[in-house]
Amino acid sequence: MRQFRPAELAAHIETGHTPVLLDVREPWEWNLCRLPGAVLIPMHELPARVAELNKQAETVVICHHGVRSFHAARYLETVGFDDVINLSGGVAAWADEVDPAMPRY
Repeated sequence: MRQFRPAELAAHIETGHTPVLLDVREPWEWNLCRLPGAVLIPMHELPARVAELNKQAETVVICHHGVRSFHAARYLETVGFDDVINLSGGVAAWADEVDPAMPRY
């Protein structure tokens, strides 16, 4: 699994990459803030909903600080996902490093 800091992910997207942005936080967190284009599948729902995702797609897993996303990304690798990236620092770091206007919690 690769790890990107928020600035690395922003640059990756700016250069034309279009990864799936998989947010594994809870709906209440998602309602507070999220990365544009992200899809929400809460971590506890991931095993039941993994078939909704493309195993061959580059997939960036996102949470609040990067811990839940790390575990979710590891899970995706165990079920055959080819290209998984954890957003190290999560949306909290995204707000600090990329989008200071993003609400924090």
